[in-house]
Amino acid sequence: QVQLVESGGGLVDAGGSLKLSCAASGRALGSSPMAWFRQTPGNEREFVTNIDWNGLTTYADSVKGRFTISRHSAENTVHLQMNSLKPEDTAVYYCAAVASPYSIPRIIPDAYDYWGQGTQVTVSS
Repeated sequence: QVQLVESGGGLVDAGGSLKLSCAASGRALGSSPMAWFRQTPGNEREFVTNIDWNGLTTYADSVKGRFTISRHSAENTVHLQMNSLKPEDTAVYYCAAVASPYSIPRIIPDAYDYWGQGTQVTVSS
């Protein structure tokens, strides 16, 4: 019954920016860890960033300094601002959430209970 819907993906030139959004419905997730992962064909889902109930964030080394995660708990949304995009950022980006509020955010996909369908980000070179 819980649904996460990503939006904002698309085609962008290298060096450009995109902002992804994730809207949750069916359950209030404002106090739950949320995350962004990405995946390319043939590879495992890769951690990008997460955020806890109080706004504490963690970033993968590959995106630190370029990507910023934020959330609006009252709106049940999370966002990913992506700047200085590189061709290697090309992937399907997934929003994820944990069912239990106030739990510790993790960097492995198995820790997350709810997933969006993904949004394609393509960075041209």
